[in-house]
Amino acid sequence: MPSLPLEQFLKWEKENPDRIFLRQPINGVWTTWTWAQAGDEARRIAQGLRSLGLKEKDHIALLSKNCAQWIIADLAIMMAGFISIPIYPTLSAAAIEPILIHSEAKAIIVGKLDDYPLQANGIPLSVIRISIDTYGIKEQYTVEKMIAGNQPLQAFYTWSKDEVLTIIYTSGTTGKSKGVMHCAGAFSATLAAAVPQLELPRQPEMISYLPLSHIAERVGVEMNALYTCGAISFAESLETFAKNLAEIQPQIFFAVPRIWGKMREGILSKLTQQKLDIILSIPFINSFFKKSLKKKLGFSRVSHFYSAAAPISIELQHWYEKLGIIIYQGYGMTEDCVYSHFCGPKANKFGTVGKALPGLQVRIADDGEIRVKGEGNMKGYYKEQQMTSEAFDEENYLKTGDMGEYDSEGFLKITGRVKDQFKTDKGKYISPAPIEVKLLSNTDIEHVCIVGTGVPQPIALVCLSETGKKKSKEDLIQSLAGSIGSINPSLEKYEKIEKAVIMKEIWTIANNMITPSLKVKRNEIEKIHLPRYPAWYQKAGTVVWE
Repeated sequence: MPSLPLEQFLKWEKENPDRIFLRQPINGVWTTWTWAQAGDEARRIAQGLRSLGLKEKDHIALLSKNCAQWIIADLAIMMAGFISIPIYPTLSAAAIEPILIHSEAKAIIVGKLDDYPLQANGIPLSVIRISIDTYGIKEQYTVEKMIAGNQPLQAFYTWSKDEVLTIIYTSGTTGKSKGVMHCAGAFSATLAAAVPQLELPRQPEMISYLPLSHIAERVGVEMNALYTCGAISFAESLETFAKNLAEIQPQIFFAVPRIWGKMREGILSKLTQQKLDIILSIPFINSFFKKSLKKKLGFSRVSHFYSAAAPISIELQHWYEKLGIIIYQGYGMTEDCVYSHFCGPKANKFGTVGKALPGLQVRIADDGEIRVKGEGNMKGYYKEQQMTSEAFDEENYLKTGDMGEYDSEGFLKITGRVKDQFKTDKGKYISPAPIEVKLLSNTDIEHVCIVGTGVPQPIALVCLSETGKKKSKEDLIQSLAGSIGSINPSLEKYEKIEKAVIMKEIWTIANNMITPSLKVKRNEIEKIHLPRYPAWYQKAGTVVWE
């Protein structure tokens, strides 16, 4: 059995005490922590938490954007034997409160946040508040006071692989957020299988900018660093992200499809596709240009580019491939600790999510649902016995809710979500995800949701990207109608898109239309817009406005 997360940290702290572990930009200046410095601070915070009267296995929430202190606080929680409850830093007070109540959090560490005064009302009075002074939040207790006023904790909690280490509340694409209980051994199992299989670099430089409260960043960055002696650098803000990325030049880079699309938009805003094609067609200029572009983007040292959280279009993968950027797709979920499927250097195929990690058992159910059994599977949903029972089949395979099929070479292709399927007036079931992925190849589209309940043919609800918003109505009609015209011949007759409806309001995390991991919340969209589908369907033209 591989070492558990805290054991891994202690190993590198002992073997490489002076090696840089964390880098945090504050007001444009980089602050660093070695493994030894991070360990010392974590021990003092752990002692500070214990001094507040908190008992082993108490639940401690973490509400902060990604920063070095997030990782140090998480280590402190592990050292003292508490269970961490990470919370998305963009959630409103109304969304934070039910999580803190349901999780029975005894304390909360609040750090780098944009709207804490608005979020603070979501923290019940019974929950002890500990703030991080560095980011301008002042509560009765602070991490800085704990570090200054406590001796390092000497006696660590000894974790076993079957003990719950963290409860991760899902981002809830299909309803209310659920608390996924993961044992310490789930993280060990995922990393032990993934690192050799994907040939991930040892002691990698990484950038952390996607929410650490999400399973992908927690495993792919935090836990990966603990298992490979990696260094984690953070982006200071959205505005400085590109600058920070270029400064760091990481060796592994992970993004969700929407970010890959945004990066392409950024490149094409400075260089038309026509000019780019000309440059890439000239042999000598081609290699110099690609090398220069990669460095400018912060990708000069990246050996592994990954996309996950939602399907990425093959067209986008091919576009990046021409620039010398091979994007591997991965697949996993909170409930399986991403112990699932990945493409990688050993086996890669665009349009698929790769092959199963070693040790994973997979079955495709009669309805096409992917079901998995492995050491990464959750212990269950916290305080939700019925939901836990429903999440597994009679042979203890986790029901992923995703539909898929294997090709002849063993690569898994996701074909949709079981619950996303809808029936048109013609009585035909349609899986929207593959159609949405094709439409998202159009850089004028930010988000899309294929719907069709109550109408004869599917329609596409579209939110425009920044590129799309700058176009005239005529140009948009030509662009979107062109995409529909090129996609429809590849679809079954009953799947063909009848029209695109351009939404007035952009879908955001704030208005609850997308999750913090940038997935569209179909339930919320249907709740608001479903009654209007027939009227939109009757409007003249292939592209109409809401």
